[in-house]
Amino acid sequence: MTLIIAEKPSLARNIAGAIGGMAKRGSYFENGRYIVTWAFGHLFSLCDIEDYTGGAPGEKWRLDVLPCFPEEFRFKLRSGADKQPDEGAKRQFETIKALCEREDVSEIVNAGDADREGEIIVRLIVMNTEAKNKSFLRLWLPDQTNETILSALSEMKSEKEYDNLSNEGFARTYIDWLYGVNLTRVATLKCGTLLRVGRVIVPIVKAVYDRDKAIENFIPEKYLALESREETNGVEVLLTSKYKFGPNSPEKARLACEKMNEAGAVVTSVKTKNEKLSPGKLYSLSKLQNFLGKKYKMPMDESLAVIQKLYEEGYVTYPRTNSEYLASAEKDKVKKIIAEVSKLGYPVRFVDKKTIFDDSKIESHSALTPTYKIPDVKKLSEKEKLVYSAVFRRFVMVFCSEDCVAKKTEITVNVGKYEDFSVKGTVILEPGWTRFDDSPRSGKLLPEVKKGDKININFAPREKETSAPKHYTIETLNNYLKNPFRDEKKAAEADDDMEEYRAVFEGLELGTEATRTGIIGNAIQSGYIELKKDVYRILPGGEFLIESLSRMDISMDKYKTSELGKALKKVFHGEMSVDSAVLLAEKEIEDVFCSSVNDPSSDSFSGVYGDEAGVCPLCGKRVKKGRYSFICEGNKDGCETKIPLMLCSRPISLKEAKTLLSEGKTEKLSGFISKRGKSFDAVLALENGRVVFVFT
Repeated sequence: MTLIIAEKPSLARNIAGAIGGMAKRGSYFENGRYIVTWAFGHLFSLCDIEDYTGGAPGEKWRLDVLPCFPEEFRFKLRSGADKQPDEGAKRQFETIKALCEREDVSEIVNAGDADREGEIIVRLIVMNTEAKNKSFLRLWLPDQTNETILSALSEMKSEKEYDNLSNEGFARTYIDWLYGVNLTRVATLKCGTLLRVGRVIVPIVKAVYDRDKAIENFIPEKYLALESREETNGVEVLLTSKYKFGPNSPEKARLACEKMNEAGAVVTSVKTKNEKLSPGKLYSLSKLQNFLGKKYKMPMDESLAVIQKLYEEGYVTYPRTNSEYLASAEKDKVKKIIAEVSKLGYPVRFVDKKTIFDDSKIESHSALTPTYKIPDVKKLSEKEKLVYSAVFRRFVMVFCSEDCVAKKTEITVNVGKYEDFSVKGTVILEPGWTRFDDSPRSGKLLPEVKKGDKININFAPREKETSAPKHYTIETLNNYLKNPFRDEKKAAEADDDMEEYRAVFEGLELGTEATRTGIIGNAIQSGYIELKKDVYRILPGGEFLIESLSRMDISMDKYKTSELGKALKKVFHGEMSVDSAVLLAEKEIEDVFCSSVNDPSSDSFSGVYGDEAGVCPLCGKRVKKGRYSFICEGNKDGCETKIPLMLCSRPISLKEAKTLLSEGKTEKLSGFISKRGKSFDAVLALENGRVVFVFT
């Protein structure tokens, strides 16, 4: 008998349905050859710190057991929020364990989702059984149609061939635990409120924080631009000079315009050609989410949930893909999809070219496409219609048999000895695949002119001002996270996308296609950022998180996260061991705890939330460390004694706070940064409960 363990019940039902003739027996299906059972996603989770230190489950967190670096990571059956075992998970594991250990079962099949997480979910289950000397195989499903399932069952490979994927999955799990558990606990203990500190969530929140602070601190600068907007042969021609003038130089700007107008404008070159426009590429998950967020303001977690449901129904291929390309081996499958699509009256035909089929740009999964199984649109929800339509239309565009022909024109206009202008326009002559394009598309008209013709001009100064950076949107944040080191302007001008895929394959991205949506969702649920329509903004909780981590010397920036991402990719390629990748993370975490502000034996130790700094000189009550300052307990009664935790970009230590309260002033301290960015030294003194600088 062959036992197939699916990651979730819906997949188990689809596999059993494809095999056919299977009877349901409680928590599994069975016929004369196969048994199909299921997990509920993760049945096992990593143990808590208390499982290693001997502490009681759910006990109050302690600083003295941190950092915790287990010699060997251990797993246990998942528990609920109350730290008690999840009874449903326990019962299902016992069922799977009994099936694995049945004498008539000779083969066990891992049917987790086709990614690193699905890989380790089922491996962990089997590792915790007593199944011995049985073949362990992998069922890899790019979609959940009956044909694909049956084909994959006949082509299963040994689970050993997926060891590197499993190693990366375990390394990622261990590293995320190390960061999450150790840094979340130290930050929470020191700040008195739960701070979720993770390898990916922090740089995501910091990106939104940095952008919003840049907008908040942006001071627009006015300038005078030289523009001409005159009609030639009935069409307006916009010419904008590269020269700019300060707002206090209107006379200079006016004189410059007069000279340009006197010189006149002549066409020195006209280039016109008709060419076929490319429909672009198929969707990866993030590119699909970008489109849905921009056009329909659909949040990423919602779009992922919808596309996942369509996948489980067998209507689209595996969604968590980072590629916009198909594999060469999929050409026959694509031909079958095209045949089904053409039956619906769409003008499609098979096209074999590098912009569609490119094995070098596929890591694990191909681009998102519809399958040959076309849904009855009337039975889809409104959101399902939008998402399916986006995937379906993109497929039709890429394989459309009707070319889009456009007239492209480039005119060079010379204005005397002052400047040459290049003006470009595109007019669609034959719409072709653009009939199926949901994206807005407009053409810029240019006048019919030839070399030597005059262009009407009337340059005049126009007051403008520099623009602040834009808030992150679903699209722009996604693009940033895929490669936080990319120059957006250069990427937009690049002829190919090899640089983008190289960054993904090297591990430079923050998060992955499989995890990014959930992590952003956690940041929203934690009150760190908000999403309104398709725009992200920082919230007070996010500001507190980033500023608190800065005070604690906890740097979780894109550089460190990407370095670990590169290490994980090396594990995937067999170039680094799991232990070596984990050691890198432990070293980074050790550095945090060795920092003087986090070392209780250091004079620079910033203290733990609730630590007593001394007695208030105004009211005699105790002064304790709070969220933002060392604050007097008499504050609620009107006492104003406060010592900020951070002053001019410098943390104030517990020892320094004690000195201020007991002696009224400190010795000269260094490390302060002024608003103009200059460092300075000063003595701190306490006057009427407030901290002031004393310069000697």
